[in-house]
Amino acid sequence: MYNWLLKFFSADMAIDLGTANTLIYVKGRGIVLNEPSVVAVAENKLLGRKEILAVGAEAKQMFGRTPGTINAVRPLRDGVIADFEVAEEMIKYFIRKVHQRNLLTAPLIIICVPSCATPVERRAIQEAADAAGARRVYIVEESTAAAIGAGLPVEKPLGSMVLDIGGGTTEVAVMSLGGIVYSNAVRTAGDQMDEDIIDYVRKNKNLLIGENTAEEIKKKIGTAIMPKDKTNELTMKIKGRDLMSGTPRETVITESQIATALSQTVSKIVGTVHLALESTPPELSADIADLGIAMTGGGSLLRGLDAAIRAATGLPAFLVDNPMACVAVGSGRMLSNIDKNKHVLQTMY
Repeated sequence: MYNWLLKFFSADMAIDLGTANTLIYVKGRGIVLNEPSVVAVAENKLLGRKEILAVGAEAKQMFGRTPGTINAVRPLRDGVIADFEVAEEMIKYFIRKVHQRNLLTAPLIIICVPSCATPVERRAIQEAADAAGARRVYIVEESTAAAIGAGLPVEKPLGSMVLDIGGGTTEVAVMSLGGIVYSNAVRTAGDQMDEDIIDYVRKNKNLLIGENTAEEIKKKIGTAIMPKDKTNELTMKIKGRDLMSGTPRETVITESQIATALSQTVSKIVGTVHLALESTPPELSADIADLGIAMTGGGSLLRGLDAAIRAATGLPAFLVDNPMACVAVGSGRMLSNIDKNKHVLQTMY
């Protein structure tokens, strides 16, 4: 009777714990939270511990603007926990924010992880959710959730390929009959694109810019393919610190320059897709040739990336509807029938 009451009153949820953003899907309500995976931390030397000052969007605004005693940090790197203490506090904050109406009950939680996450990393994520007050925690691979969220026919005897490009990892998977036939993940994705832009501007413009500026450049004029008509290409004014004088300076950057900056990362993503196609059974390859490659995740929004994959593979590649929410939506749909999805859900203890 007690367990039944817990299920009735608690808001079971699915969490897409991303390197760049965290999304939470609550059963019966849909996506209720989408915030940056950022925490502002102050070191309390007297007490010998960290104090959390801000989480999410408020903390992200502090990037590059904090005094020496405060750090705006990302507790997740490459899709897994890099700072357990801060990550645990961030997860607690987000869960409490969406579960505030049911403080006396503990939710069942599904958390998504990249396939390259080690057992130790998966256990750390599960322990963080447990400490945040979950009654039970399941782990699911991001590619599985992304395929379900994208509406691919994963339960049918057909080969479906999903390419999920997040902040920390790029994951490609082939699914059939509700299971993963092949999956692979590389720790190269949206964050690496930002670093590529920072490096290019530093080396070629003698200008130092921050992560937020690099992300803005990527969103506004970023492209995976070199523009054919350079006379009409997109440009953008950027500001940063001159490396020679140390003073603020403004310069102009073009989309062809950004295409050059991102070329290695784009090639690595395309190479990951190639490897997946080479490792896929022939019958399923024929299905993928018909259905195409579904692209999900925030990194897949890079302009021209679908065209670059089509040109390199000769296969159709398409951006799904609402690509940034696919993983959260897919894992959220699993909440409706946990028993049916037990074969793809894991628990580390």
